[in-house]
Amino acid sequence: MSSQPMVSKEKSTSPPLKVHTMGDRVLRAPSKNVAAINNEVRILARQMFETMYSSDGIGLAAPQVGVNKRMITIDTDPNEAANPVWVMINPVIKKVVPELVVDQEGCLSVPGVFADVVRPTAIVVSYRDLTGKPQAIEARGLLARVIQHEIDHLEGVLFVDRVENQLALAQDLLKRGFAMRDVQYVGR
Repeated sequence: MSSQPMVSKEKSTSPPLKVHTMGDRVLRAPSKNVAAINNEVRILARQMFETMYSSDGIGLAAPQVGVNKRMITIDTDPNEAANPVWVMINPVIKKVVPELVVDQEGCLSVPGVFADVVRPTAIVVSYRDLTGKPQAIEARGLLARVIQHEIDHLEGVLFVDRVENQLALAQDLLKRGFAMRDVQYVGR
């Protein structure tokens, strides 16, 4: 079995999983490690990709679909068939570079809200792939940002919790029907 899954990048009108949105308690619970990488985990990975593509996302964490497991799926360019996809099981950031960059983020769990977030430009992350094999990669740029965003989900942190411009965020959230009381500011 390949360490990178074969997935169809087609959008579905009926994704297999429901994406939970801000205000739902499932998004705030720290996730549990995946104990065994089995067929159930591989099916979940496929369903997460299908749901992510159907929602025009580039990353999805298991808690966003109501599953309290440390697992994320990523595809930074879903319109490019040859772009690699990632399933990271029990990911851990081992190293961050000191250089920081501000960039706009959005989230399938906070639809329609986009805000600037400061993050390190590069990281080293270790994880297990779908075969259970330990892996480690150095990620830069967009991939590094998406990995950090999705690992935050595994800790019960949403990107809005890292937004420094709280006034602009409050206005954006209100426009989209979300409440500022659901933001738990953690800073950088």
